Amino acid sequence: MKDVKQTIAHRDADVLKGLAAGIIGGLVAAVVMNQFQKALGKMITGEERSHGAQSLQAGAPHHGAGRMLENHGAEDADDDSAERLAQTISVGVFGRKLTESGKDTAGTALHYSYGISMGAVYGVAAEFLPAATKGAGIPFGALIWVGADEIVVPLLGLSKSADEYPPSILASALAAHLVYGLTAEMVRRAVRSVL
Repeated sequence: MKDVKQTIAHRDADVLKGLAAGIIGGLVAAVVMNQFQKALGKMITGEERSHGAQSLQAGAPHHGAGRMLENHGAEDADDDSAERLAQTISVGVFGRKLTESGKDTAGTALHYSYGISMGAVYGVAAEFLPAATKGAGIPFGALIWVGADEIVVPLLGLSKSADEYPPSILASALAAHLVYGLTAEMVRRAVRSVL
């Protein structure tokens, strides 16, 4: 019986429709996540930052990208991980540092690109593995938080490790990613139903 259900699910799956729904869901979710994080960040620190959950996780790591930027005189302890990634690409690929406004613009573009790409992956996965949508996208958001924010980003030297931030910052990052996952699923589902 399980094989029959999987065969029916695969037959009904449409990669392009899932991709389109996921891209739209990821974009809307990234916008909503950023607005949520701006409001939450303002309540926690009194300032608004524009790059989603990573924006409160500033601080100069001394390994990976952080060390490379330090060696090129491009490290700024106030940069968040999106700005640090933008600066790493600019210095590593083009050999020049970004201005403050350039870091902000490029960091925002990278953050939205990541949100859209994760939405695209989620949209395609939902086509072939409907169980991926269980929990209204909240487990998806939590998975991104753990995988990206808490493991990959610190390992690459784009932020400090999780134990170097206060619990309130980590909780706000988790909350923002849960909002992302929930929004991505709501929008993906709505778009997919009309495709």
